[in-house]
Amino acid sequence: MKIQYLLTSADSMGGTERAVLTQASLLAPRHDVEVVSVFRTRARQFFAVPDGVRLRHLVDATKPAAPRPVAERALSAEDCVALAALPSQYVEPSWEGVFNRLSDLELERLLRETDADIVVTPTPALMALAVQLVPARVKTVHQEHRVSELRGVSGEPLLRYAPALDALVALTTPTQEWFAETFGAQAPRLATIPNAVPDGFRPGSTRVNPVVAMAGRLVPEKQIHHAIRAFAQLVDEFPEWTLRVYGEGPKLSELRNMIDEFELNDNVHLFGNAPRMEEEWARASICLLTSRVEAFPLVLTEAKAAGLPCVAYDCPNGPGELIRDGVDGYLVALDDVDGLATALGRLMGDQALRDRFGTAALDGIDELAPERVGAAWESLFEDVLAAAAEPGAADARSDRFARHLAHSSGGNAVLAAPPAHGTRRIANFSYKAHQVRIEALHQNLRRHAGQVCLVADDLTTGDVIDRNLHLVLDVLDKYGIPYVYLNDGNLRHQLGVAEEHRQGLLDALSETYADEAVYVAALNAGGGVMKTAMAGTLAAWHLVKAPSGVRVFQPIVSHSGTVRFSGVYGTTVSFWADSEDGRDVETPAATTLGRVLPKESLVPALLEVAGRDVTTIEPFTRTLVSAVDFPVDAVYTWVDGNDPAWTERRNEALVARGFQPVAGASGDARYRDRDELRYSLRSIDMYAPWIRTIYLVTDRQTPAWLDTDHPRVEVVDHRDIFTDPDALPTFNSHAIESQLHHIDGLAEHFLYFNDDVFLGRPVTPATFFHANGLAKHFTSPTTVPMTAIADDDEFNMSAAKNNRALIADRFGKTLVSAFLHTPHPLRRSVLAEMETEFAEILQRTAGSPLRSHGDVSVASSLHHYYAFLTGRSVPGAISCGFVNVGLREQQKRLTRLLSARPHDVFCLNDYHDGDVPADEQARVIHAFLTEYFPVPSQFETGTVRNRTARAVPGTA
Repeated sequence: MKIQYLLTSADSMGGTERAVLTQASLLAPRHDVEVVSVFRTRARQFFAVPDGVRLRHLVDATKPAAPRPVAERALSAEDCVALAALPSQYVEPSWEGVFNRLSDLELERLLRETDADIVVTPTPALMALAVQLVPARVKTVHQEHRVSELRGVSGEPLLRYAPALDALVALTTPTQEWFAETFGAQAPRLATIPNAVPDGFRPGSTRVNPVVAMAGRLVPEKQIHHAIRAFAQLVDEFPEWTLRVYGEGPKLSELRNMIDEFELNDNVHLFGNAPRMEEEWARASICLLTSRVEAFPLVLTEAKAAGLPCVAYDCPNGPGELIRDGVDGYLVALDDVDGLATALGRLMGDQALRDRFGTAALDGIDELAPERVGAAWESLFEDVLAAAAEPGAADARSDRFARHLAHSSGGNAVLAAPPAHGTRRIANFSYKAHQVRIEALHQNLRRHAGQVCLVADDLTTGDVIDRNLHLVLDVLDKYGIPYVYLNDGNLRHQLGVAEEHRQGLLDALSETYADEAVYVAALNAGGGVMKTAMAGTLAAWHLVKAPSGVRVFQPIVSHSGTVRFSGVYGTTVSFWADSEDGRDVETPAATTLGRVLPKESLVPALLEVAGRDVTTIEPFTRTLVSAVDFPVDAVYTWVDGNDPAWTERRNEALVARGFQPVAGASGDARYRDRDELRYSLRSIDMYAPWIRTIYLVTDRQTPAWLDTDHPRVEVVDHRDIFTDPDALPTFNSHAIESQLHHIDGLAEHFLYFNDDVFLGRPVTPATFFHANGLAKHFTSPTTVPMTAIADDDEFNMSAAKNNRALIADRFGKTLVSAFLHTPHPLRRSVLAEMETEFAEILQRTAGSPLRSHGDVSVASSLHHYYAFLTGRSVPGAISCGFVNVGLREQQKRLTRLLSARPHDVFCLNDYHDGDVPADEQARVIHAFLTEYFPVPSQFETGTVRNRTARAVPGTA
């Protein structure tokens, strides 16, 4: 078998390079193995090239200012520099910035003519190159050396090209499961093969020396400063112990200063790189790892091979795959420095425990033996070649990739599955068996993101939060465990239970939900998750210290897999305790009354929450000064530009002003109806159930799907709000916005939505208004040019300039900023006052049936400045996303929007200068919105939520 490995730079000192060279050495005795290094970056190899392995470099980059091919080419130095300055045609700079046209050309020569049977890639960028360049007869295998599900933009090649591979290999089971979930039927062959322990003699530790060792680059993600902070807590109790840190990097000076600051120079030592790290492990007694992300850390495999117990953060994904918590080491909740100190202190103070864990570590390292890992790779490669020889195999691979492209809009909008966070396997096999048993008991369950989830398409965020509260209350009531409902100001619920009932509650949860897909997360004092497991397995929990609280939840996922409710929406139970003087109770989690509650304030009371009476204390029944307790409405302006009657009215207005008529909405994107309103209302139902009434302002139009009899929906015609009937019909959004305050019954505080604006995640009234009634406004980095109005100005910009003139004339101040595309928080009284204050120009705007350079923009700009300068609006902060779907390049942002849901609000807009045809835009928008908002709202006629809301009084 001829195997060709690609590396970006084989001479670098990195885990990927070491793993690939080790793997090559395992296969070289029986196969023809070559390692191709795209770049040579140093004169000497950091890791030696194994015997029997050929190494070839393509581009000499040892002199960055003068790169050139290693092979003889008829290229001048100037040619090489010019080519190296051009971006790669195969690898986008955001994926990996080192590739360029010079490296492209060398890779094209190599890969298009390669005689290898299999080409193996260890990075997504190299994978993208291989699948685009190798001949069809060559098989491609990609091995991931990082936590793929957390890669971000560097992982985009995986989402785009992975189905074109012959095999995709992960280091850990969670990552393989993520691949299966992300690619589904279009996934290539999937496998999990860990890194091998490097071959050769490895000295063992006696675990007697008072030394804790850790190794890694001194970079932010390794979080060495956490280790120093934890060790600082232990030096008084264990003064003879030292922490040795091996590695170099940009954080060196900062860490030295930290050691000085904590006066730890006698106990914490920075050693730099160790050429023979295996000897350093043998001199230590404990291994420590504090990284925030580790795919499969070689330092842990080396330390275990030396017989060391290991303490590590339970970060994604490697430590949990290598450390058996409580058997050969301890897993500590990510970023829990106190937990690190507790775990280290337990091992530092107990030689017998170190020996027991160390012996277990040696027993568990056998599966990483070089001969086993080498055999696994050899078997995989043989299977890949055998499968490729089957009739139709090449067509099957091509068809798989074609289906993937068809589903992903050409590869630009692939939805990655969410990563599995925190659900650590407990006694792996028994835990997996428990999961399988639960799945078999219920037909409406599905494995998603590492958890067994209820599948439902009719639940919103609020529904799920309340369901999780009921899960806990049912157990507390059944077993008679006393509790107090704690108001903490968060969306999810919190309960307080006395410490002495902690074990009783855990036992009750385990018994009650032994056959249900209910999860319990153990929380540390800072609220961090230490472990998450199914309730029925709590007896197998091994915790370094007792949890300060638990979070109970049932994970729920939509059929589409694009909406998932995880532990973030669970109910928290905080275990409180008496203060030292016995006068107060102290809760680990904050409440609106603080963490310390005087016992004299614990007057029992009842409070209605989620449709049931809960036990609380009297202070939590009061309305606090910080509460936004006034009603907030929503107002939409909407038009269906494809309505023939509306089109006829608009054309009459155009002809009357000397313009040519247009067909339907084709002449202006502002009038196209792409069903955005349906999904914007879904966003309100999902993320803002506190909205009182939704007003839809239209010109004799109503969406066919809208339940106009819904008690929270009011359709308002232009004729009902325009004070001058002669101004109608109007097709000017500025004119319509100037009349919104005339809506009958409209609340003083309301949000004005364009139908292309959506809520992206849960928000509260406080996102938009202060408790004293002040509105917020959200300025944009976009500025209003300091120029006079010109004929070629966009109408929104000329309106902003007119706003500026009004504000300057009235207040003597000049505005420069535009505003973000968000729901606009408005005060009805401010709009009414402005109608009097600026009567002439507002009347002129209202009377203009088409947008003109004489308009002002009342709702989206003028209101905010006027209210600010009269003390009724203040600057606010909101996370806002914007995608111009008319530009193909921006459509890539939809992937991140859908997978990460990083924004409170977002806008899908399209400008007239786009490069995407209108029909394609409509398809992209529809595909995106149906996946982001798959739950039909209660405002849509005949949906499950609509029928439920209509059936239960007071729920609509």
